Amino acid sequence: MTEKKPNTRWKHKLHEILYEADTPSGKIFNITLFIVIIASIIFVMLESIESIDAKYHSFLDTAEWVITILFSFEYIARVITVKKPLKYIFSFFGIIDLLSTIPKYLSFIFIGSHSLVALRALRLLRVFRILKLARYIGESTNLTRAFRASRAKISVFILFVFILCIILGTIMYLIESDQDSGFTSIPRSVYWAIVTLTTVGYGDIAPVSALGQLISSFIMLMGYAILAVPTGIVSAEVVKMNRHNVHTNTQSCPYCMAENHRDDAEYCYNCGNQLNE
Repeated sequence: MTEKKPNTRWKHKLHEILYEADTPSGKIFNITLFIVIIASIIFVMLESIESIDAKYHSFLDTAEWVITILFSFEYIARVITVKKPLKYIFSFFGIIDLLSTIPKYLSFIFIGSHSLVALRALRLLRVFRILKLARYIGESTNLTRAFRASRAKISVFILFVFILCIILGTIMYLIESDQDSGFTSIPRSVYWAIVTLTTVGYGDIAPVSALGQLISSFIMLMGYAILAVPTGIVSAEVVKMNRHNVHTNTQSCPYCMAENHRDDAEYCYNCGNQLNE
C-alpha cells in the first residue's frame, strides 16, 4: 500500500477531528465547540439587555470577537478538508456556519449612526449558531429521518386541517356575522378557527350566539385529537426505523458530505467513494 503524502495525511486527520464525533479527538473537539456555541448564545442574549450591555459592553464585545475568530477558523478548516468545498459551502450546515460568523465582520462595513438599525438586525443572525448544535446531537439524525419518511402523510394532514379551518371559519362567519362578535369577514373567521383548533385561544374573537358557542365547543374538543395525529405519524416512523436499525457512526464522506455510514462500511453509500483512503 502506498504511503499517504504529508499534505493528504494532515487533511485526513483534520477531517477526522471535524467531521467524526466517534473518534477521541473528534469527541473533544465537539464538546469544546458545543460549549463555545452555548457561551456565544448566552453572550448574544445578554447583549440585548441594555443595562448589562452598558456595564459589560467591552467584555461582551471582546468575547464575541474571540468566538467569531474561532468559528472562522472552524469554517475555513471544514472547507479545506473536504474534496468538494462547494458541497460544504452550499450545504445546510455550511450556510448556517457562514451566517453565524459574518455579522461581526460586517460591523466594520456598517459604520455610522444611520446604519445602527441594520447592524443590530445583522448581529441577530449570530443566533443561528444554535442550529449548529444539531450537528452534535446524534438522536437528531433519527428524528430527521422520521420526519422525512412521514412528510407526505403530514403534508396531507396539514392540507386537510387547512381545508377544515376554511369550512369551519365560513360556517362561523355565516352564524356570527350579524352578532357583532368580531367575525367581520371569512379570513378573520378562518383565523379564529385556526386559533381555536390549535387550542391557543387568544380571546380576541369569541362567538356570542348559542349555535356559535356549540360549534366552537366541538372545535375545541376536536383540536386535542387533531394535535395528536402528527405526533402519532412521526412516532410510528421512529418505531419502524428502530426495528430495522443498523448501527451507524458519525463518519462523514470527504467527497459528498454524506453521514451515518455503517460501522463496517468502506465506501460511501451515497457517492461510492472510499471513506478511508
